[in-house]
Order: sequence, then structure tokens, then C-alpha cells
Amino acid sequence: MNEEYDVIVLGTGLTECILSGIMSVNGKKVLHMDRNPYYGGESASITPLEDLYKRFKIPGAPPASMGRGRDWNVDLIPKFLMANGQLVKMLLYTEVTRYLDFKVTEGSFVYKGGKIYKVPSTEAEALASSLMGLFEKRRFRKFLVYVANFDEKDARTFEGIDPKKTPMREVYKKFDLGQDVIDFTGHALALYRTDDYLDQPCCETINRIKLYSESLARYGKSPYLYPLYGLGELPQGFARLSAIYGGTYMLNKPIEEIIVQNGKVIGVKSEGEIARCKQLICDPSYVKDRVEKVGQVIRVICILSHPIKNTNDANSCQIIIPQNQVNRKSDIYVCMISSAHNVAAQGKYIAIVSTTVETKEPEKEIRPALELLEPIEQKFVSISDLLVPKDLGTESQIFISRTYDATTHFETTCDDIKDIYKRMTGSEFDFEEMKRKKNDIYGED
Repeated sequence: MNEEYDVIVLGTGLTECILSGIMSVNGKKVLHMDRNPYYGGESASITPLEDLYKRFKIPGAPPASMGRGRDWNVDLIPKFLMANGQLVKMLLYTEVTRYLDFKVTEGSFVYKGGKIYKVPSTEAEALASSLMGLFEKRRFRKFLVYVANFDEKDARTFEGIDPKKTPMREVYKKFDLGQDVIDFTGHALALYRTDDYLDQPCCETINRIKLYSESLARYGKSPYLYPLYGLGELPQGFARLSAIYGGTYMLNKPIEEIIVQNGKVIGVKSEGEIARCKQLICDPSYVKDRVEKVGQVIRVICILSHPIKNTNDANSCQIIIPQNQVNRKSDIYVCMISSAHNVAAQGKYIAIVSTTVETKEPEKEIRPALELLEPIEQKFVSISDLLVPKDLGTESQIFISRTYDATTHFETTCDDIKDIYKRMTGSEFDFEEMKRKKNDIYGED
């Protein structure tokens, strides 16, 4: 323990594990510790099922109808991967994909007027969809063609829109899209949680819709991927990467003190020993005095013995309930996976509802989502604070990740990773650079 490291990482959440993997690939000497005996921190997958009951203080053992406890791997934080998104790029470039198997999620659904509809994934589905009327479909198709051809580096594709200035609201107007279609586009395709984006420059929204379409184009059923055995596999994959490059891992290590001298971190004390470092990365739970609360997320894990109604018996899906449909400011999400992903006993389904808390009665807020899942065999409710660092870490060299938000994909987590990387190294995170460094060690394929 009494050694000098370039970087010490505390907590094995996904953000921490990816950063420790990248730092190790970059030739840094990394020590990675976690106070828990398991990987994943806040983003762990809990197994066996008995441990989930204990964690949520549910009295008694799981009933026999739940099958073998060991067959369960239940994510505490539900998310899917966008097939063409940043996390998949990180996985591919670092070759962490060799430790993981993915399945495509069977469908994405959107809630309208109390019912759920499949988000159309092909032109044929769009034309057959009962989400829109015939004329609306034509206008929507024109809009999608515009988005597909849009290239922010080529002004000929703008058609009179200034991507850096024109608000998205104006773009919808230009294509004469109605409120329902706007809801569906902004929330089920661009995956915004609120409507703030309508008054912001349209470039970001257009790129988000492009990401959705490109992700969809890769596998066809939906743009989302999910790893077999649960999301807890992701941090472990990056932890292995770090170990290949000489990173040191220690689980079950109580952290007694983060040692700061003249305002700058110099080491970490655990079990009476001190490990020295130049920089520290950690999740908010290790530095409660250096983070502030900006909101709360409620998540409800539901165990079901049936697929969700009106999803065509899908063994995995996502349902988005746009805020407008239920008089809220932020969307409600449902992520559903099942025994097909080796995360539940045979014939069982796990549906996880999540949203940003807006009132004093968060459980009431998610009722519309729970109604879609009835009958529910067992519920596990958690309300977590959204914590963000109070400063950028420039002075202290302590770089703190943000709490995982209510979104159902990892794009915001990847933005945080790139942001911390830039603050630590002074340079932009470059996917290609990561690829080259790997090839130096493994040689070209």
C-alpha cells in the first residue's frame, strides 16, 4: 500500500472503472479501491435475489415462486446502451467487448393518451403506425429525410436553418409537425427528459435524432443494447482492462481519509496505511463535503411473471412516458429485461421505473408507469439524491463523478467521463487516440 501512484480511484461505478481503464491505457500507474466487497458502486447488479431483499430491508426470504436466488442479477440503476453511442465506441476501441455479450432490446414504446405504442423503427412501421394520421406521416417523413441528410459541416444541407441559432421549436414549425409528433420526436427519439430543448439551438437535437436513427440502423429492432448478466458486467470489463495495463484493484477497503495538503490531494489512508497520489477520481459518496444536491431520482424495481401488456410479448423493451402526457416537467421511463438476459429466473421479468422527483410524494408521480405493469409480484423502491461536484477539481486535483441520472441510456454518463478526462489531462478525450494506444500493446489485428 505505501506506494506512490499517478492516480487513485475510489469506487467501482461505471464512470470510475472506465476512467481507471483509460488512465491505465495511457500509461498511468493506477490504484483502484472500493469500500464495498462487490464491483459497481451505485450502478451494481445485485445477486443473489436474497441480497436485494436485504438491501431494501424487505422482511423474510424471497418466496419459492421466485426460483433460485443465484439466477438473478438485478441492476440498481436501469440503463440501455445506444448501439451507435459513445459507450459502445469506448467498449469497441478498448476491446472490452471481448468480455461481454450483448442482446438487442426488442422494442421501444411511447405512451400516449393512456396507451402504449411502438416507436416506429422502419419506414414501413412509421407508415403503419397509429401514432400519427396520414398527412402527419408525410410531413414527419420529410423531417426525417432532412435530419438524415443534415451535416453541420455542410451549409447546403441546412435549408435556411442556422444550426447554432435556430431554436428547435422553429424547425418543427418549418415542417408543420403537430404537438403529439413533437412530443414523440423530442422524447422518444432525441431522448430529452424535459421540454427545455425547444428553445435551444437545434443542432444538438438534430444530432440526437441522427444518433437514434444510426443506432437503430445497426440492428433493426431498436437502438438499444443490453449486456447478458446485467449492467454490473460493464464496470468489471473496464476493471479487467485496467488490470491488463498494470492497474491495482482492491475491494472491501475501508477509506479512512483523503489526505489534502495546501489544498491539494496527496494520498488516501486505508486501514492505517497511506497510498500517495497526484490525482484522485471518486464518486460523490467518498467526498460528501465536496458535492451538492441538485435533485432526486426515484427508481422502482418491479418483478413480474408476465411480459408487459401491448408490447407484443417482448422479452425486453423500453417505454417512455413523455412529461406532457402526464402533466409533468420530466419524462417517466420503464426499462424491462428478463430471463432472456440471464438476469432473472425462468419466466420472470424485471421492469424498472425511473424519473426525476418533482413533488413531495414521488411514489404518486410514477403511478401511470406502475399501472402499465400490473400485476406486480414484488416492488423495491429507492429515492436517491442527484449529487454533483461543487468545483472542477482544478485546485485540489480531486475529480468527482456525477450521480447517475434518470435517463435510460449512458450518453450523459459518457459526457461526464469525457469532461473529467479533460479536466485531468487538459486535452479533449479522443476515441482514436485510445485505439492507437491499444494497438501499440496488442499490435494491429
